[in-house]
Amino acid sequence: MGSYSLSRVSYMSSEQATAERLQRLGPVFRSGDAVGAGVSWRDLYQARDAGLVLELSRGLFQLREAAGLDQVDFVAACARAPRAMVCLGSALAYWDLSDEITAWVDLAVPSGAHRPRIDHPPTRVHVFNAGSFGLGRIRVAVTQGAGFAITDPERTVVDCFRTRQRLGDALAVGGLRRYLARPGAKPGLVLELAEVLRVRTPVLDALRFLQE
Repeated sequence: MGSYSLSRVSYMSSEQATAERLQRLGPVFRSGDAVGAGVSWRDLYQARDAGLVLELSRGLFQLREAAGLDQVDFVAACARAPRAMVCLGSALAYWDLSDEITAWVDLAVPSGAHRPRIDHPPTRVHVFNAGSFGLGRIRVAVTQGAGFAITDPERTVVDCFRTRQRLGDALAVGGLRRYLARPGAKPGLVLELAEVLRVRTPVLDALRFLQE
């Protein structure tokens, strides 16, 4: 009986130590981060089997208590591709520039970088020019230790015009219309970005049409 109790206490201490190490990594983490923090592969998968963490996709985990985390799909996608940023339709929805909610995460990576294949969350990866990749790229903190990169509202609108042949003119113009109705809208900044990203003419035409 005494031996059993000692074994049980030892097991619980080990499980608690694993949980504490994993919590330091943030709500979403990669298996390599866990191993680097001193969690063995065996303990990591025991934590998964015990329900302490959820395996979102191969090598990507989420703490159980973070199951209701806002924008967890964005956090998870960016955790798989740290240089990437949320863009296009997903960014439009995030900034309330569209009512269309896609069933996937639109994720941009710079040209020349690794193009990840992400099954969960369902993700569409787009390649943006590396030279202008940092324009309008901002970081959103969801909670301590977790967040994601995303295009700001102005860059989001301009990117939709750049890809309008694939996404459709209605989405780009609709996003611009909603943007212009926002307090503090900066159409001049939109035009500046459009000039750099080589879509000034269609953006200017849409601005003139919407402001008539």
